[in-house]
Amino acid sequence: MSGPGTRSGDSSSRDTCSRDTSSQDTSSRDTSSHETSSRGVSPRVLSIAGTDPTGGAGVQADLKAIAAFGGYGMAVFTALVAQNTLGVREVHVPPTAFLDAQLRAVSDDVEIDAVKIGMLGSAQVVAHVEAWLVEVQPPIVVLDPVMVATSGDRLLDPEAEEAVRALCHRADLVTPNLPELAVLVAQPRATSWDAAVAQAQFLAARADTTVLLKGGHLDGAHSPDAVVDASGVHAVAGRRVDTRHTHGTGCSLSSAMATLAAHGLTWPEALERAKAWLTGALEHAEALHVGRGNGPIDHLHELRPHIDLAPSWSAARWDAAAPTRAQVDACAFVRGLASGTLPRAAFTWYLGQDLLYLREYARVLARAAALAPTVAEQRFWAAASVSCLAEEAALHESHVDPTGLTPAASTLDYTAHLLAASAAGSYAVLVAAILPCFVLYTDIGARLRGTFDADHAYADWLTAYADEAFAASSREASTIADAAARAASPAERAAMATAYDRSMALELEFFEAPLR
Repeated sequence: MSGPGTRSGDSSSRDTCSRDTSSQDTSSRDTSSHETSSRGVSPRVLSIAGTDPTGGAGVQADLKAIAAFGGYGMAVFTALVAQNTLGVREVHVPPTAFLDAQLRAVSDDVEIDAVKIGMLGSAQVVAHVEAWLVEVQPPIVVLDPVMVATSGDRLLDPEAEEAVRALCHRADLVTPNLPELAVLVAQPRATSWDAAVAQAQFLAARADTTVLLKGGHLDGAHSPDAVVDASGVHAVAGRRVDTRHTHGTGCSLSSAMATLAAHGLTWPEALERAKAWLTGALEHAEALHVGRGNGPIDHLHELRPHIDLAPSWSAARWDAAAPTRAQVDACAFVRGLASGTLPRAAFTWYLGQDLLYLREYARVLARAAALAPTVAEQRFWAAASVSCLAEEAALHESHVDPTGLTPAASTLDYTAHLLAASAAGSYAVLVAAILPCFVLYTDIGARLRGTFDADHAYADWLTAYADEAFAASSREASTIADAAARAASPAERAAMATAYDRSMALELEFFEAPLR
């Protein structure tokens, strides 16, 4: 017609690297003294950890988390792990001489702003990494002590566990989950937040470090985290996300913390930012459709809406609707409107139905404004709704008496479709259903511009849709639809296509109805 998103957040599951990610705020170390970010340089962050060929945990997860926060990721492999979302199959540990060679290949050439340490696996590997840390003295070291499997089994022998305890003294931040915290302090696993805080305080004091306490293994709807150090407990509240896709959360969180600290944030500031990011990564995890078990989180969920796709969603749908658009161009009503030969009675009937349509369309546009994720989009849809009720309604009423009008079947079908999209609650699908009313009329107006004179029987009507301001509104609506499509899940994008195509078909029916 005339147009004007099992419980997650609880990273209690653990593969060789993924773990409890409900992290909290806070910091003892003043990382703001490290001025990488203020120099305009991407922090150079080194991950020392095991691998995950499916990309969800270990080094692969670390590199994604580092990139998500604008860092330049580097990696040294401590172990080659044959794992997927269902579990670990085999682990190959390269000779420590090769570990040394990797570490020196990086530090001999690249200035390192932060180091994240994950899976180490043996006392011998821990010793080589510690010797390198002592020699190189990286400005920020984050230790994610991989010590306990998802099953609860210990991953390290007693000698290796003791080596990891000692390595905590070399770290600026230690990020254990609750089972690992219990191993580090040689106490039973904490079952309450207060008990967990006490263990974190004990570890922080004994190792002279900062501890990121994560509450993901505790029960309840909340998943608090805290930075625990000599200055106190800096807590960050959080909620659990209902998903089983938590693979690699511990790896990812520790890498995010290292990168944010390298940017100059304090540990509490880093946790606030990283926790918000991780919650979103868990919420978007299922849409990745990776693996048949506990899938990975979506590290790039904040960036994905800003990635330009070619062609754009709106352009692709416009092309797919070419057969319907050709039928619109060929229908007698549109040809008669363009030539000025359309019977006045048919045009008057059309205007009456269009007026009824616009009243409902205005409600749908207002609903889009209510669902819009940004203030700019809210303003756009609200202005479009007002336009329907004011300017365009006035144009219709100058041609037809609105009293006593009843909607035809074609009008009822179209408005019912739009109202159903409005009631469904998906902003993306609603925008897709709205868009054809914008773009189809803009296209017709653009092609008719300059083909009629002031004496044309329907000049005022055609001029309204050949107006550049209306074309600009149509372009903005398409841009909004493209952004919504980028943020949508695959299933939601499929629903968007269905809604758009249905609206195009109903536009054709609306044009055909006056001459039936």
